[in-house]
Amino acid sequence: MNFVITRHSSPTPEGARRKLLVEPGFGRIYTDHMVTMRWTPEAGWHDGQITPRAPFSIHPASHVLHYAQEIFEGLKAYRTDSGAIALFRPEMNAARFARSAERLAMPPLPPPVFIEALERLVQVDREWVPEGESSLYLNPFMFGNDPYLGARASLNYIFCVLALPVGHYFKAGARPLKVWVTETYARAAPGGTGAAKCGGNYAAALAASNEAVAHGCDHAVFLDAVEHRWVEELAGANIFFVMNDGTLLTPPLDGTILPGITRATIIELASAAGLPVRESRYAFNQWRSDAGSGRLREVFACGTGATVASIGEVASASGSFRIADGDPGPITARIKKALFDAQRGRTAERLEWLRFVA
Repeated sequence: MNFVITRHSSPTPEGARRKLLVEPGFGRIYTDHMVTMRWTPEAGWHDGQITPRAPFSIHPASHVLHYAQEIFEGLKAYRTDSGAIALFRPEMNAARFARSAERLAMPPLPPPVFIEALERLVQVDREWVPEGESSLYLNPFMFGNDPYLGARASLNYIFCVLALPVGHYFKAGARPLKVWVTETYARAAPGGTGAAKCGGNYAAALAASNEAVAHGCDHAVFLDAVEHRWVEELAGANIFFVMNDGTLLTPPLDGTILPGITRATIIELASAAGLPVRESRYAFNQWRSDAGSGRLREVFACGTGATVASIGEVASASGSFRIADGDPGPITARIKKALFDAQRGRTAERLEWLRFVA
Protein backbone atom coordinates (compact mmCIF):
# COMPACT_ATOMS: atom_id res chain seq x y z
CA MET A 1 0.00 0.00 0.00
CA ASN A 2 1.28 3.43 -0.93
CA PHE A 3 0.41 5.66 2.03
CA VAL A 4 0.17 9.36 1.22
CA ILE A 5 1.37 11.35 4.25
CA THR A 6 -0.08 14.76 5.06
CA ARG A 7 1.51 16.08 8.24
CA HIS A 8 -0.34 18.19 10.76
CA SER A 9 0.29 21.90 10.19
CA SER A 10 0.01 22.63 13.93
CA PRO A 11 1.11 19.52 15.85
CA THR A 12 0.98 19.42 19.64
CA PRO A 13 3.88 21.54 20.98
CA GLU A 14 6.73 19.57 22.53
CA GLY A 15 6.21 21.02 26.01
CA ALA A 16 2.49 20.23 26.02
CA ARG A 17 3.14 16.73 24.71
CA ARG A 18 5.70 16.01 27.43
CA LYS A 19 3.23 17.06 30.13
CA LEU A 20 0.55 14.80 28.65
CA LEU A 21 2.93 11.82 28.66
CA VAL A 22 3.67 12.10 32.38
CA GLU A 23 0.27 10.65 33.40
CA PRO A 24 -1.53 9.70 30.20
CA GLY A 25 -4.30 7.65 31.81
CA PHE A 26 -6.15 5.45 29.32
CA GLY A 27 -8.32 6.41 26.38
CA ARG A 28 -8.35 10.18 26.68
CA ILE A 29 -5.22 11.50 24.89
CA TYR A 30 -4.59 10.99 21.17
CA THR A 31 -1.63 11.63 18.90
CA ASP A 32 -1.72 14.15 16.07
CA HIS A 33 -2.29 11.78 13.14
CA MET A 34 -4.34 8.80 12.00
CA VAL A 35 -4.37 6.23 9.21
CA THR A 36 -7.31 5.72 6.85
CA MET A 37 -7.98 3.33 3.99
CA ARG A 38 -11.08 2.47 2.01
CA TRP A 39 -12.52 -0.66 0.40
CA THR A 40 -14.97 -1.00 -2.45
CA PRO A 41 -15.83 -4.07 -4.56
CA GLU A 42 -14.34 -2.41 -7.63
CA ALA A 43 -11.03 -1.18 -6.18
CA GLY A 44 -10.47 -3.41 -3.14
CA TRP A 45 -8.33 -1.76 -0.47
CA HIS A 46 -7.08 1.62 -1.66
CA ASP A 47 -6.54 5.29 -0.80
CA GLY A 48 -4.11 4.71 2.08
CA GLN A 49 -3.48 7.98 3.90
CA ILE A 50 -1.86 9.33 7.04
CA THR A 51 -3.50 12.63 7.88
CA PRO A 52 -4.05 14.93 10.86
CA ARG A 53 -6.52 13.28 13.20
CA ALA A 54 -10.01 14.58 12.42
CA PRO A 55 -13.67 13.54 12.76
CA PHE A 56 -15.31 11.35 10.12
CA SER A 57 -18.18 12.66 8.05
CA ILE A 58 -20.47 9.72 7.29
CA HIS A 59 -24.01 9.30 5.99
CA PRO A 60 -26.62 8.88 8.78
CA ALA A 61 -27.67 5.60 7.15
CA SER A 62 -24.13 4.19 7.25
CA HIS A 63 -24.20 0.45 7.88
CA VAL A 64 -22.20 0.65 11.11
CA LEU A 65 -24.79 2.89 12.75
CA HIS A 66 -27.68 0.50 12.15
CA TYR A 67 -26.22 -3.00 11.90
CA ALA A 68 -23.03 -2.69 13.98
CA GLN A 69 -20.77 -4.06 11.27
CA GLU A 70 -17.53 -3.06 12.99
CA ILE A 71 -14.36 -4.70 14.28
CA PHE A 72 -11.25 -3.40 16.02
CA GLU A 73 -7.90 -4.41 17.48
CA GLY A 74 -5.63 -3.28 20.27
CA LEU A 75 -1.86 -3.52 20.48
CA LYS A 76 1.00 -1.40 21.72
CA ALA A 77 4.26 0.17 20.67
CA TYR A 78 6.92 0.19 23.39
CA ARG A 79 10.08 2.18 23.90
CA THR A 80 12.97 -0.09 24.84
CA ASP A 81 15.75 0.77 27.28
CA SER A 82 17.93 1.76 24.31
CA GLY A 83 15.29 4.19 23.04
CA ALA A 84 14.21 2.02 20.11
CA ILE A 85 10.50 1.61 19.35
CA ALA A 86 8.95 -1.79 18.78
CA LEU A 87 5.54 -3.33 18.16
CA PHE A 88 4.79 -6.46 20.18
CA ARG A 89 3.67 -9.47 18.12
CA PRO A 90 1.66 -7.41 15.58
CA GLU A 91 1.32 -10.39 13.24
CA MET A 92 -1.00 -12.02 15.79
CA ASN A 93 -3.24 -8.94 15.86
CA ALA A 94 -3.22 -8.86 12.05
CA ALA A 95 -4.36 -12.49 11.91
CA ARG A 96 -7.09 -11.94 14.52
CA PHE A 97 -8.28 -8.83 12.70
CA ALA A 98 -8.68 -10.88 9.52
CA ARG A 99 -10.61 -13.60 11.40
CA SER A 100 -12.89 -11.00 12.98
CA ALA A 101 -13.54 -9.52 9.54
CA GLU A 102 -14.51 -12.89 8.11
CA ARG A 103 -16.88 -13.56 11.03
CA LEU A 104 -18.69 -10.26 10.44
CA ALA A 105 -18.80 -10.70 6.64
CA MET A 106 -16.26 -7.94 6.05
CA PRO A 107 -13.31 -7.91 3.61
CA PRO A 108 -10.14 -9.09 5.41
CA LEU A 109 -7.25 -6.65 5.37
CA PRO A 110 -4.04 -8.41 4.24
CA PRO A 111 -1.77 -8.79 7.31
CA PRO A 112 1.24 -7.10 5.64
CA VAL A 113 -0.89 -4.03 4.89
CA PHE A 114 -2.28 -4.04 8.45
CA ILE A 115 1.23 -4.07 9.91
CA GLU A 116 2.53 -1.46 7.47
CA ALA A 117 -0.30 0.89 8.47
CA LEU A 118 0.75 0.58 12.12
CA GLU A 119 4.42 1.14 11.35
CA ARG A 120 3.75 4.20 9.22
CA LEU A 121 1.66 5.84 11.93
CA VAL A 122 4.22 5.10 14.63
CA GLN A 123 6.96 6.56 12.42
CA VAL A 124 5.01 9.79 11.99
CA ASP A 125 4.00 10.07 15.67
CA ARG A 126 7.08 8.46 17.21
CA GLU A 127 7.58 11.33 19.68
CA TRP A 128 4.34 10.24 21.35
CA VAL A 129 5.74 6.86 22.44
CA PRO A 130 6.24 7.17 26.22
CA GLU A 131 9.06 5.78 28.31
CA GLY A 132 8.83 3.64 31.45
CA GLU A 133 5.68 1.66 32.17
CA SER A 134 3.49 3.63 29.76
CA SER A 135 3.19 2.79 26.06
CA LEU A 136 1.55 3.85 22.81
CA TYR A 137 -1.75 2.05 22.31
CA LEU A 138 -2.68 1.43 18.66
CA ASN A 139 -6.36 1.09 17.82
CA PRO A 140 -6.99 -0.24 14.29
CA PHE A 141 -10.67 -0.54 13.39
CA MET A 142 -12.90 -1.08 10.38
CA PHE A 143 -16.57 -0.31 9.80
CA GLY A 144 -19.21 -0.65 7.13
CA ASN A 145 -19.91 2.68 5.48
CA ASP A 146 -22.63 1.80 2.97
CA PRO A 147 -25.57 4.27 3.16
CA TYR A 148 -28.13 1.48 2.77
CA LEU A 149 -30.85 0.48 5.24
CA GLY A 150 -31.05 -3.24 4.70
CA ALA A 151 -29.79 -6.28 6.59
CA ARG A 152 -26.96 -7.30 4.30
CA ALA A 153 -23.20 -6.82 4.39
CA SER A 154 -21.97 -3.36 3.52
CA LEU A 155 -20.39 -2.75 0.12
CA ASN A 156 -18.06 0.02 1.37
CA TYR A 157 -15.65 0.00 4.29
CA ILE A 158 -13.32 2.38 6.07
CA PHE A 159 -10.22 1.22 7.95
CA CYS A 160 -8.61 3.56 10.45
CA VAL A 161 -5.82 3.48 13.04
CA LEU A 162 -5.71 5.80 16.02
CA ALA A 163 -2.77 6.05 18.42
CA LEU A 164 -2.87 7.14 22.05
CA PRO A 165 -0.32 7.13 24.86
CA VAL A 166 -1.62 5.11 27.81
CA GLY A 167 -0.85 4.15 31.37
CA HIS A 168 -2.91 1.84 33.60
CA TYR A 169 -6.07 0.42 32.03
CA PHE A 170 -7.93 -0.26 35.27
CA LYS A 171 -8.78 2.67 37.53
CA ALA A 172 -7.51 0.55 40.42
CA GLY A 173 -3.99 1.00 39.03
CA ALA A 174 -1.65 -1.49 40.69
CA ARG A 175 -4.16 -2.33 43.44
CA PRO A 176 -5.71 -5.82 43.22
CA LEU A 177 -9.09 -5.79 41.52
CA LYS A 178 -12.40 -6.60 43.10
CA VAL A 179 -14.52 -8.33 40.47
CA TRP A 180 -18.24 -9.04 40.20
CA VAL A 181 -19.34 -12.39 38.78
CA THR A 182 -22.56 -11.58 36.97
CA GLU A 183 -25.29 -14.20 37.06
CA THR A 184 -27.64 -11.93 35.10
CA TYR A 185 -25.79 -11.29 31.84
CA ALA A 186 -23.81 -13.42 29.39
CA ARG A 187 -21.10 -12.09 27.09
CA ALA A 188 -21.31 -14.61 24.24
CA ALA A 189 -23.00 -17.87 23.24
CA PRO A 190 -21.77 -20.81 21.14
CA GLY A 191 -21.96 -19.89 17.47
CA GLY A 192 -21.94 -16.17 18.27
CA THR A 193 -19.21 -13.56 17.97
CA GLY A 194 -17.35 -14.23 21.23
CA ALA A 195 -14.10 -15.04 19.44
CA ALA A 196 -14.29 -11.92 17.24
CA LYS A 197 -13.14 -8.52 18.46
CA CYS A 198 -16.20 -6.54 17.51
CA GLY A 199 -17.85 -3.58 19.18
CA GLY A 200 -21.12 -5.43 19.75
CA ASN A 201 -19.47 -7.76 22.25
CA TYR A 202 -18.27 -4.82 24.30
CA ALA A 203 -21.57 -2.95 24.10
CA ALA A 204 -23.36 -6.06 25.36
CA ALA A 205 -20.95 -6.20 28.32
CA LEU A 206 -21.62 -2.64 29.52
CA ALA A 207 -24.71 -3.51 31.54
CA ALA A 208 -22.71 -6.11 33.46
CA SER A 209 -19.93 -3.58 34.01
CA ASN A 210 -22.48 -1.13 35.41
CA GLU A 211 -23.81 -3.90 37.64
CA ALA A 212 -20.29 -4.50 38.91
CA VAL A 213 -19.71 -0.83 39.71
CA ALA A 214 -23.06 -0.64 41.48
CA HIS A 215 -21.81 -3.39 43.81
CA GLY A 216 -18.51 -1.64 44.51
CA CYS A 217 -16.45 -3.72 42.09
CA ASP A 218 -13.92 -2.78 39.44
CA HIS A 219 -15.00 -5.12 36.68
CA ALA A 220 -17.42 -7.89 35.70
CA VAL A 221 -16.63 -11.56 35.10
CA PHE A 222 -18.89 -13.57 32.79
CA LEU A 223 -20.08 -17.15 33.09
CA ASP A 224 -21.04 -19.29 30.09
CA ALA A 225 -24.38 -18.57 28.41
CA VAL A 226 -25.64 -22.16 28.41
CA GLU A 227 -25.22 -23.50 31.95
CA HIS A 228 -24.34 -20.22 33.70
CA ARG A 229 -21.70 -22.23 35.52
CA TRP A 230 -18.32 -21.99 33.83
CA VAL A 231 -16.02 -18.97 34.20
CA GLU A 232 -15.21 -17.41 30.82
CA GLU A 233 -13.57 -13.97 30.89
CA LEU A 234 -13.83 -10.35 31.95
CA ALA A 235 -15.43 -7.83 29.62
CA GLY A 236 -12.03 -6.77 28.30
CA ALA A 237 -9.54 -9.34 29.58
CA ASN A 238 -8.84 -13.05 29.86
CA ILE A 239 -8.41 -14.70 33.25
CA PHE A 240 -5.87 -17.06 34.85
CA PHE A 241 -6.05 -19.06 38.10
CA VAL A 242 -2.87 -20.06 39.96
CA MET A 243 -3.21 -23.24 42.03
CA ASN A 244 -1.18 -24.16 45.12
CA ASP A 245 1.05 -26.54 43.11
CA GLY A 246 2.10 -23.68 40.77
CA THR A 247 -0.16 -24.78 37.92
CA LEU A 248 -1.85 -22.04 35.88
CA LEU A 249 -5.40 -22.71 34.70
CA THR A 250 -7.27 -20.67 32.10
CA PRO A 251 -10.61 -21.28 30.35
CA PRO A 252 -10.26 -22.91 26.91
CA LEU A 253 -10.88 -21.15 23.62
CA ASP A 254 -14.13 -22.78 22.55
CA GLY A 255 -15.54 -20.01 20.38
CA THR A 256 -17.07 -17.86 23.11
CA ILE A 257 -13.83 -16.41 24.50
CA LEU A 258 -11.60 -13.87 22.74
CA PRO A 259 -8.23 -15.45 21.88
CA GLY A 260 -6.07 -12.82 23.54
CA ILE A 261 -2.53 -12.19 22.34
CA THR A 262 -1.46 -11.48 25.93
CA ARG A 263 -3.14 -14.74 26.98
CA ALA A 264 -1.19 -16.71 24.38
CA THR A 265 2.04 -14.95 25.36
CA ILE A 266 1.56 -15.73 29.06
CA ILE A 267 0.98 -19.40 28.27
CA GLU A 268 4.28 -19.48 26.38
CA LEU A 269 6.18 -17.54 29.04
CA ALA A 270 4.83 -19.68 31.89
CA SER A 271 5.57 -22.94 30.09
CA ALA A 272 9.12 -21.81 29.34
CA ALA A 273 9.59 -20.96 33.03
CA GLY A 274 8.53 -24.45 34.09
CA LEU A 275 5.03 -23.47 35.23
CA PRO A 276 2.45 -25.98 33.95
CA VAL A 277 -0.54 -24.46 32.16
CA ARG A 278 -3.91 -26.15 31.76
CA GLU A 279 -6.63 -24.87 29.45
CA SER A 280 -9.78 -26.31 30.97
CA ARG A 281 -13.21 -25.26 32.17
CA TYR A 282 -13.46 -23.98 35.72
CA ALA A 283 -16.79 -23.67 37.52
CA PHE A 284 -17.63 -20.63 39.61
CA ASN A 285 -18.58 -22.85 42.56
CA GLN A 286 -15.18 -24.52 42.27
CA TRP A 287 -13.51 -21.11 42.25
CA ARG A 288 -15.22 -20.26 45.53
CA SER A 289 -14.41 -23.66 47.05
CA ASP A 290 -10.74 -23.61 46.00
CA ALA A 291 -10.30 -20.07 47.36
CA GLY A 292 -11.72 -21.20 50.70
CA SER A 293 -9.60 -24.35 50.94
CA GLY A 294 -6.36 -22.64 49.90
CA ARG A 295 -6.00 -24.76 46.77
CA LEU A 296 -6.33 -21.56 44.73
CA ARG A 297 -3.56 -19.11 45.57
CA GLU A 298 -3.74 -16.33 42.96
CA VAL A 299 -5.99 -15.01 40.20
CA PHE A 300 -5.13 -12.41 37.55
CA ALA A 301 -6.66 -10.81 34.48
CA CYS A 302 -4.64 -10.12 31.36
CA GLY A 303 -4.97 -8.24 28.11
CA THR A 304 -3.27 -5.67 25.91
CA GLY A 305 -4.77 -2.81 27.88
CA ALA A 306 -4.78 -4.52 31.26
CA THR A 307 -1.36 -6.21 30.86
CA VAL A 308 -1.46 -8.32 34.08
CA ALA A 309 -3.79 -7.25 36.90
CA SER A 310 -4.15 -9.18 40.14
CA ILE A 311 -7.64 -10.09 41.36
CA GLY A 312 -7.92 -9.99 45.15
CA GLU A 313 -11.63 -10.24 45.87
CA VAL A 314 -14.65 -11.79 44.16
CA ALA A 315 -18.27 -10.81 44.71
CA SER A 316 -21.59 -12.04 43.36
CA ALA A 317 -25.26 -12.10 44.29
CA SER A 318 -24.50 -15.08 46.53
CA GLY A 319 -21.77 -13.35 48.55
CA SER A 320 -18.08 -12.55 48.34
CA PHE A 321 -14.72 -14.17 49.04
CA ARG A 322 -11.03 -13.27 48.93
CA ILE A 323 -8.16 -14.86 47.04
CA ALA A 324 -5.58 -15.84 49.70
CA ASP A 325 -4.81 -12.62 51.61
CA GLY A 326 -6.12 -10.42 48.80
CA ASP A 327 -2.68 -9.15 47.80
CA PRO A 328 -0.84 -9.76 44.50
CA GLY A 329 0.87 -13.15 44.57
CA PRO A 330 4.46 -14.05 43.63
CA ILE A 331 3.59 -15.95 40.45
CA THR A 332 1.40 -13.10 39.20
CA ALA A 333 4.31 -10.72 39.84
CA ARG A 334 6.70 -13.11 38.09
CA ILE A 335 4.46 -13.39 35.03
CA LYS A 336 3.96 -9.63 34.90
CA LYS A 337 7.69 -8.97 34.99
CA ALA A 338 8.40 -11.59 32.31
CA LEU A 339 5.77 -10.01 30.06
CA PHE A 340 7.07 -6.49 30.72
CA ASP A 341 10.64 -7.56 29.94
CA ALA A 342 9.63 -9.32 26.73
CA GLN A 343 7.64 -6.31 25.53
CA ARG A 344 10.63 -4.03 26.03
CA GLY A 345 13.27 -6.27 24.50
CA ARG A 346 14.97 -7.26 27.75
CA THR A 347 14.65 -10.99 27.03
CA ALA A 348 17.11 -12.05 24.33
CA GLU A 349 15.27 -15.24 23.40
CA ARG A 350 12.02 -13.29 22.90
CA LEU A 351 13.35 -10.61 20.56
CA GLU A 352 11.56 -12.34 17.66
CA TRP A 353 8.30 -11.14 19.23
CA LEU A 354 9.30 -7.53 18.59
CA ARG A 355 8.97 -5.69 15.29
CA PHE A 356 11.23 -2.65 15.47
CA VAL A 357 10.01 0.53 13.80
CA ALA A 358 12.67 2.35 11.82
